[in-house]
Amino acid sequence: MQPRSAGEKTAIGQLLQSDAAWKEKYNELLRVNELLKSSVLDAPSLCFTKNVWRRMQSCIAHRPPNLISIKKLSGLSAFCLFPSYWFFYGFSQMGLTRGEESTLSKDLNKIDISKFFNNTWMNILMMVNIAIGLFLFYNYVTSKKKQFRSSWWSFIVSSVR
Repeated sequence: MQPRSAGEKTAIGQLLQSDAAWKEKYNELLRVNELLKSSVLDAPSLCFTKNVWRRMQSCIAHRPPNLISIKKLSGLSAFCLFPSYWFFYGFSQMGLTRGEESTLSKDLNKIDISKFFNNTWMNILMMVNIAIGLFLFYNYVTSKKKQFRSSWWSFIVSSVR
């Protein structure tokens, strides 16, 4: 903090001349100031810094892709909606006739589920769903692999070499 008036400057000057403790602290602060001026700060080379900034700007300049693309969203919705449609369709085709007894276990024994699960169309649908699921899983894994390889840390490591 610098003195604000001429009176403060003269008062500090008189204290420096008369008081030994003030003079010692003042000389110590002058030495610290000289050491700070003469010291060289550790910093990377300018070439390295420019390379890192250039790589970071190129990463920022490229717009990241959408996290969920329209194709993935439509595939996921088809993967979920088609089986649910066939599930409800199958239950609507089953004959749920009520017997004489009203207990739930007796009613469930009368339901013929084989009509639903032994259907050729259901088997084809399940195979297609499994294939779509494997395809989506493969795309997810490869996109994560590409994202890992193109992370900005790899740019920094490659600029050091």
